[in-house]
Amino acid sequence: MDYTKEQLEEAQRQIASTLHKLREVVRTLEDKENPARYKSQLTLARRRIDAFTLANELIRRELNSM
Repeated sequence: MDYTKEQLEEAQRQIASTLHKLREVVRTLEDKENPARYKSQLTLARRRIDAFTLANELIRRELNSM
């Protein structure tokens, strides 16, 4: 499927916003008194960060090839 430059740029903005929020979640959970209690939430947040980072890189490549 072909996307416009504007669609890709908007997707990048949304991903950047989500990444910022996820990193804050990780920071908050790690700073809790007993971070081990939040192991599953931390794992999920970190996996989402990895996925969104990958998506952002693919969008960047697509924008550079336009």
